[in-house]
Parts: sequence; structure tokens; C-alpha cells
Amino acid sequence: MISITRLYCGTLTPGDVLRYGRKSSASPSELLRYTSDKKPVVVWNVSRRCNLSCIHCYSDSENRTYQGELSEREGKRLIGDLGEFGVPVILFSGGEPLMHPSLFEFVDFAVSKGIRAVISTNGTLLTEEATRRLKEAGASYVGVSIDGLEKTNDAFRGKKGAFRASLEGIRNCVEEGVDVGLRLTLTKRNLKDLEGIFELVEKENIGRACFYHLVYSGRGGRLRDEDISHQETRRAVDMIMDWALSCHRRGLEKDILTVDNHADGVYLYLRMLSEGRSDADQVRQLLLWNGGNSSGIGIANIDSRGEVHADQFWQDHSFGNVRQRKFAEIWADTSDPLMAKLKDRKPFLKGKCGRCRWVEMCNGNFRSRAIAVHADVWMEDPACYLTEEEIAGEHLS
Repeated sequence: MISITRLYCGTLTPGDVLRYGRKSSASPSELLRYTSDKKPVVVWNVSRRCNLSCIHCYSDSENRTYQGELSEREGKRLIGDLGEFGVPVILFSGGEPLMHPSLFEFVDFAVSKGIRAVISTNGTLLTEEATRRLKEAGASYVGVSIDGLEKTNDAFRGKKGAFRASLEGIRNCVEEGVDVGLRLTLTKRNLKDLEGIFELVEKENIGRACFYHLVYSGRGGRLRDEDISHQETRRAVDMIMDWALSCHRRGLEKDILTVDNHADGVYLYLRMLSEGRSDADQVRQLLLWNGGNSSGIGIANIDSRGEVHADQFWQDHSFGNVRQRKFAEIWADTSDPLMAKLKDRKPFLKGKCGRCRWVEMCNGNFRSRAIAVHADVWMEDPACYLTEEEIAGEHLS
């Protein structure tokens, strides 16, 4: 997760991080990615069931009952264990989390344990009542997935009217005073809508916009041929940075981020160097503190049946089940060779990732994309769009 607003527009400095001692227990949510004592942010798929059929869904969800999912009692026990471990954030996801009958109770219980509760939703079920209940339960943030303007988004979702329903959900959050953001996954289908999405965020007074890079898992794996090219990625990231800077200069308070491709951080830093920015070295320090991809380190996934994964896109390898062992024990257990190597992966990276001078900033990016394309967990991430000259730093000499 790269905050374009905070890094490129200069609204965050190393001093802000040091002021909190880089300790997660004392840091506000926007600084958690820079803390030195990272306990993982946990993405919990409370249920796999979903009311939509998104073409890029990593969990391959449908509108049906899935057997073996954690009960409300088991879910609360899990939340209690996560609170005891010191997990700073639970991101309640799915499927569609608002279809789970105990979601509001889970959010309330997480907050009571000192955990920030974040919701990842398609937004179509964010009625006035649901939004009010999320606010009353203490949800810190609601991220709503909209993957293009109306026609494009509805094709993504497999349902006509999904765009309008999601937008109404966002409006309910804004009206209720719930912190809400728009989330979009970049593909060839929606690249043409990017400027329209910028306009929508401004018009609807949406405080945050997150632009995700496609990860090839679940139904997203079947969408791989529709991922944007490296050149299109560079152009899209440039557009996002230009928009973030425009918002900043116009006094619009927006938090604009890119997600799921840590090459973005390096690309942002190199752009700042090319522009002769005096604060480029400070941004470099923040990116080093961020550490790049943190699957198996600073991000974790627990699926609806209690299986623990390195991240939400990596569902085919489980490190254990929270029904048998506490999450903290599973997460610290490096007897699993994959977990051990993920904790310190740099010596194992191959190809472009293995020879990149920026590996301390990126940490090899997404291993699940490497598996999907190369059938090798340690091979280069095919979504890295940096040139050979850039990864060698030849233009800096």
C-alpha cells in the first residue's frame, strides 16, 4: 500500500513517524505501515458468500452457503485471540461481509478489544440502517469496490444496477459520517474510466481512493490476459500521481493510494528524483521503513473456515487453522519452510527480483503472481514494470 498523497505530495515526513516512536500501539492507522514492531493487519474473510459475481474475485465467491465456516462463537474467540496478540487492524472481508448475520457484533467486539475494524465491501448492501449500525459498532473505515463507471462496473459485477447501489452506499456513509473510500482494480476494461473515477471521487466528496493492481488468484487468475501492460501501468500510476498533486494544490483533502504492487513506491521515488525534489531522500527512508510486500510478515489472511494464509490472494497454502491453534502460534511458527522463507525472503528471490537494487523497498512484490505465471514462488513478479536500467540504477550513476 503506497500513499501517493502522503509521499508524493509531502503530507507525511519521517518526523511524523518518529514522533510516535514507530510503535504500532501508539501510531494512528495511516502510519502503521511504517512501524518497526509490525504485528500483522489481518484480513478475515468472515464468509465466502457474496451477492455479486465479480469477474476478478480472488475468493471465487458465489451467492450460496459454504459449509464449515467459523461460527459466531468461534469468530469472537478468534477476535479475542487477535486482540491478545496485538493485531492493530482486522479487515472484515468476504465474499460480502455485510451478508454475515454477525458482522456488526464482530465489529463491536473487535473495537472492544482495542482493534481497529475496517470493512471491505461491494457497497450494494450499505443501506442507511447498515451504515448506522457500522458507525454505532465503531467501524473505522469502509472501503467500497467500484471498478469503473456505471457500464464498466456493472459488467465487472455481473449485475445491472450494482454501480448505483454501491454509489448509494458510499453516499450513506458520507451522510452518516463514516470514513469511506473507493477501491478500484486496474484492468484493460476500466483504464478508460480512470479520469471519470477521479471526477466521481471529487464530486461525491469521497475521502480516499485506492487503486489496486490485479493479483492473479481466484477468478482474477482467469482475468490475467486483461491485466494492463507495463507501459499502461506506468501511465496509470503517473495519472494517479498527477491527480493526487492536483487535489493537494487545490486544497482537497484526499488520501490517494496504490495497492498490491510495491514497484509503485520505487517508481514514485525515481520520479521525484527526476523532478529534482529535495524531499526525495525522506521519501526513500519512508519506503525503506515500509519494507515493501509483507505477506507472511505484516499482512495475514484468515479465511472463512479458519485457515491462515500469507495474504488473502494466496489461498492454496495454509499454515494452520485457528480452530486447532491460536493465530499467534501459527504466525510465529517457522517450522513451515515457506513461512520461514517469507519472513526473510530476499536471499531466495530470482530473476528480476533477485538482481534488483530496490529490493529493500519492494521485498519482491507478490509471490502469488510469480506462482501463477512462473509456477515458482521465488521467481520475479511479472507485474513489476520497472525497466532493467531502473532496477540496476544505471540512470543514477
